[in-house]
Order: sequence, then structure tokens, then C-alpha cells
Amino acid sequence: MESIDVTKLNDEDLVRKIVEKNDTHLFAVLYDRYASVVYNKCYGFSKNKEEAQDLTHDIFIHLFIKLRTFKGRSKFSTWLYSFTYNFCVNYVQRDKEKKKEKVTVVTDEIKEESSIDAINDATLFELKSDKLVKALEMISPVEKMILLMKYQDDMSVKDISEGLELGESAVKMRLKRAKEKVIKAYNEL
Repeated sequence: MESIDVTKLNDEDLVRKIVEKNDTHLFAVLYDRYASVVYNKCYGFSKNKEEAQDLTHDIFIHLFIKLRTFKGRSKFSTWLYSFTYNFCVNYVQRDKEKKKEKVTVVTDEIKEESSIDAINDATLFELKSDKLVKALEMISPVEKMILLMKYQDDMSVKDISEGLELGESAVKMRLKRAKEKVIKAYNEL
């Protein structure tokens, strides 16, 4: 029998083999590839190491169950980002009465896509970070998620579109609305 070095398989092939065989040993390889990335995303939502570890653990349990829903329409890493964000957003929504979320937004770089977006982006990035954190807490987790995907994780509209399974125009509209809401919330502080 021929032995395959699974560490050399790309993500999509590895996922296919995990789903075919329901193999937890192969899933461990996938876990090793992405555990730190998922943990960092969870930590961005919770700002608490233990809570981020728990979220990461829960995400991978749910991921093993939901892995067969990955259809390969986007890169696995894009799908996993979306899966992680959705899980964290749902967690925050469930626990919003008990927990206060804190988010750090990277404000160093602005990627201009159009003059209209550039004006809104410039306004967004001029905001003071401590006040911006408070403003982000005032908008919905879904709106915050799409802003973080774009500006913290530097994902393109196309990647966000694939990850959230939305049209690109819908993503652009949601980004525009979320930027407007966070700026309005900021100005009201």
C-alpha cells in the first residue's frame, strides 16, 4: 500500500480526505495548520486568553462536523475565516448582555478602491483608536465583522464575497453602511 505524506497535501485535498474517511488523525493535521490563526481571530473578539482558547476549541469541534459543507468554491482558508467569524459573531450575540467585546482595528494602511470609498475610508482611519473601539461596540457584530475582514484582515471584496457567499455588490453596500454607522456612532461619543 502506498503511503502519502499528508503534510504535503494542499488544504482542499486534505479536507476531501478528512471528509471521505471521517479521519480525526487527518483533521489533526488541519488543526495544526490553522489553530493559531483561529485562536488569534477568537482573541480579537474576546480579548481574553482562556475565552479565546475555549472558542478555538469549540470552533474546531464544529468545524469537524461541518467540514463536509465546504464545497471548494473558495480557498479553504477563506472559508475557514468566514466560519470563524460567523462563529465568533454568533457567540458575541448570544453573550452580549454578559460580555463586552473589545476590538483593535489596524489603522496603518488604507487601500483605496474608489474615490467614494477613499473618502469614507479616510474618515474612518482618522478616528482615534480608543474612541473607535467604543464606536465598534455600538454597531452590530455582523457589521463589525465585515469591517474587520476588510480592514484588519486586509481581505478583498472578492474574498469577503466568497467567504460570506454574498455578491460583491452586496459586500460593498454592507461595507459602506457599516462604515457610515461606525462613523455616526463615533461622532455621538
